[in-house]
Amino acid sequence: MKAQVRIKDKNIIVKLLEDVEYGTLALSKNNIPYSLPINFVYAEDTIYFHGAKKGKKKDFMSDNNLASFSVVEPFSLIQSYFSSKDNLACPATHFFKSVICDGEIVFVDEYEEKVKALSLLMKKLQPEGKYIPLDDKIYLNMINATEVFKLKIKNIEGKLKLGQNLPKDRFNMILEYLENRGFDLDKETITQMKEYR
Repeated sequence: MKAQVRIKDKNIIVKLLEDVEYGTLALSKNNIPYSLPINFVYAEDTIYFHGAKKGKKKDFMSDNNLASFSVVEPFSLIQSYFSSKDNLACPATHFFKSVICDGEIVFVDEYEEKVKALSLLMKKLQPEGKYIPLDDKIYLNMINATEVFKLKIKNIEGKLKLGQNLPKDRFNMILEYLENRGFDLDKETITQMKEYR
């Protein structure tokens, strides 16, 4: 990873993990890769997620508990002519923030920790509330029937690509094109570009 796009501020990484709705979990079993999108919640250097008691995901994790997890917050697609007048394809790119976490999967067996993890997930996905808290006995059978997993993070890296290292003229050219195109995502990209310049 190029040093100029590496996120050095842990707060940016944490915010991204708190805000992004889903990520991709990468597993391996007998030298066969398997990746899948999952809803998750981040808390205390741990990624919590849930699933069925039986299935391919659990089989892979039971065989090999080493895993990698990634999230991406996409920003605007930057066409090549947004930052160059030479008609080459090379400057075409996509702006984004991303995080990759590597670690070990642990099966959560303790009921109270399962309730905590699922409560955090609900708080993330439904912050307005309007549901009976998960520590209510009404959920006992459902929680016992649900597998909860946690990825204990051993290594975490973030990457941020928002044109922050481009020469001033190319940076301003991209801003102008994004302003003219005017998509909602372009407006957010402009805000982010200026913040991290």
